[in-house]
Amino acid sequence: MSEINNLCQLLENNTYPGRGIVLGNTKNNEHVALYFIMGRSTNSRNRIFIEEADGIRTEAYKKEDLEDPSLIIYHPVRESEKGLIVTNGDQTDTILEAFLNNETFYDALMTREFEPDKPNYTPRISGLLKDDGSYSLSILKAINDGKNCQRNFYCYEKALGKGHFIHTYEKDGNPIPTFNREPEEVLIEDDIDTFANKVWNALNPDNKISLFVRYIDSDNYYRQLIFNKHLEEK
Repeated sequence: MSEINNLCQLLENNTYPGRGIVLGNTKNNEHVALYFIMGRSTNSRNRIFIEEADGIRTEAYKKEDLEDPSLIIYHPVRESEKGLIVTNGDQTDTILEAFLNNETFYDALMTREFEPDKPNYTPRISGLLKDDGSYSLSILKAINDGKNCQRNFYCYEKALGKGHFIHTYEKDGNPIPTFNREPEEVLIEDDIDTFANKVWNALNPDNKISLFVRYIDSDNYYRQLIFNKHLEEK
């Protein structure tokens, strides 16, 4: 059996994984969702996470400096009757709408593709954390120099103390290389404060922007933490 990864070590060794999703479970049977954003451009870095009734949304930190909202302003996390949706774009809403029409996570993402930000063609990554602790992940990425879309789906049963990590980029570069492996199995810590702070501190200090972490207990009550670099620097 391969060794399970330490999430923080993965992050410390990668200056630019881009956007990342972790879904999994603690040893205490709490369900865990984590999402972070990083950025290199001024426009991409001009963001914070804002709490919403059904999740979170991104918002420009300095509204007067917002250039193009199309790929950076969206709801990364939204609740649904089929579970917690976590994505790196407006496909969050595509998935939610599909559920309302009795369609599936798969059905929704088969209608979408990677982002049109040539030459990077940023992948769309998405996750669904179900009430029983099982979860699905997906990545929609460009192939053939952006002429076609490859859609990969991964489904996991609940495993206590473990989760899976998927991110948009392999590492920094120009253009930025797309994540090209299966989601990485990672350890999930029992305490949300410890885990969230370790992850936030492991993200590259120049490129990190925001982090969201939610722990959901067996009664479906949750606690969540949000970190915003801009608000810390005030």
